[in-house]
Amino acid sequence: MEITKQQVLQALSHVEEPDLKKDLVTLNMIRDIHIDGNKLSFSVVLTTPACPLKGLIENACRNAIAHFISKDIAVTVNMTSQVTTQRNTGVPGVKNIIAVASGKGGVGKSTVSVNLALALAKAGAKVGLIDADIYGPSIPIMFGLEGARPMATQENGKTRIEPIEKYGIKLLSIGFFTDPNQPVPWRGPMVSTAVKQLFNDADWGELDYLVIDLPPGTGDIHITVTQSFPITGAVVVTTPQNVALADAKKGIGMFMMEAINVPVMGIVENMAYFTPAELPENKYYIFGQGGGQKLAAQLEVPFLGEIPLVKGISDSGDAGKPIVLDETSPMNQAFMLMAERVAQQVSIINAERMHVLNAVNN
Repeated sequence: MEITKQQVLQALSHVEEPDLKKDLVTLNMIRDIHIDGNKLSFSVVLTTPACPLKGLIENACRNAIAHFISKDIAVTVNMTSQVTTQRNTGVPGVKNIIAVASGKGGVGKSTVSVNLALALAKAGAKVGLIDADIYGPSIPIMFGLEGARPMATQENGKTRIEPIEKYGIKLLSIGFFTDPNQPVPWRGPMVSTAVKQLFNDADWGELDYLVIDLPPGTGDIHITVTQSFPITGAVVVTTPQNVALADAKKGIGMFMMEAINVPVMGIVENMAYFTPAELPENKYYIFGQGGGQKLAAQLEVPFLGEIPLVKGISDSGDAGKPIVLDETSPMNQAFMLMAERVAQQVSIINAERMHVLNAVNN
């Protein structure tokens, strides 16, 4: 039996992208169909290399070909990706800006930011990370870059900052430009100008995701970033205690304010439970249990995952090699799963924006 391209497309039109709720053919995700006798190959272009449903979609494609055409066809499915974007981020070459925030300090926001950025890069995305925590920049320590200084070049009379590259991502921190032993007593306008320069004066190149580690709370920097650059969405970090959850709720409320209006991609519960290294299967909920999930359900935002309290996480950060880089650590999987869910939310948000824009234009 001779297979036709039309038959292949017809069969694959029965495969739905679970998040976007449309079939792969309608979404133009099927490319490069090649037929050679009973051999068939094609590409599925996902909306992110960190897609958590990659295996499910591939199996669905194989089953559709077997069911609607023939079980005797040798099928090769090339799972690839093209990260979506729906609007100009204000930073040339950057497709999506992800803000990582917390209502209060001490909940591990920077740890989540760093491991999120690295996990997205490990999945195959092009990633940058901005440490916008002016008063307590920790990214230089967590990457082993204390004392590092980015290079600067002149381009058409304008200074361009070259982000530092390490572990496959591009980095900029206000800590690269200040004395780590001195406080930074800056007023609001100076802070806003400094943060904007990390975006506007840097040569970021082509990035799928630019992760922003915001300071704790809801202050000047949050307003500057959210009103100066179109943020794809925000990730809010909390711990299980009620006091942390109350502040996280305020942080989420800030993003939902009409003047800011940034989609909340979800809540990450850090230090969710304690797991001793010698007993990795044991979980001790020393700060309470399920607070992040309950808050997510209450505010009707996604829950992005639990990150355990493990000594190795802080040790790895202090050593300049974040835990997600350690393939042997059980924490690796926790951060990779979180990153997949964040990337999933980016794709959903972009698809919804495109749908709204098309409805307006039509």
